[in-house]
Amino acid sequence: MKFVNYTPHTIVLNDGREFKSLGIARVEASFTDIEDDVCTQVLGAAQGLPDAEEGVRLIVSGMVLSASSRSDLVAPATGHPLTVRNDKGHIVSVPCFVM
Repeated sequence: MKFVNYTPHTIVLNDGREFKSLGIARVEASFTDIEDDVCTQVLGAAQGLPDAEEGVRLIVSGMVLSASSRSDLVAPATGHPLTVRNDKGHIVSVPCFVM
């Protein structure tokens, strides 16, 4: 399987493989009126992605993954217990991707 990164950051897996950004996928969002200091965010369609290609998975943000029904998208498993963080809590690498 080939992975192509459409996040703004280089993605590093715990085994050392790196996936440099080749583009940025985004999700349009709209918001309801604010009531009692709360509103609802409504996600639109993912934008900035190429057409699906056999044998290729596109790495996207969790938000893009959540907003899309495409079966070729994955996101870094940032919440996985094996995620590696530096002393400031920033993610250094992830063990895998989620679908």
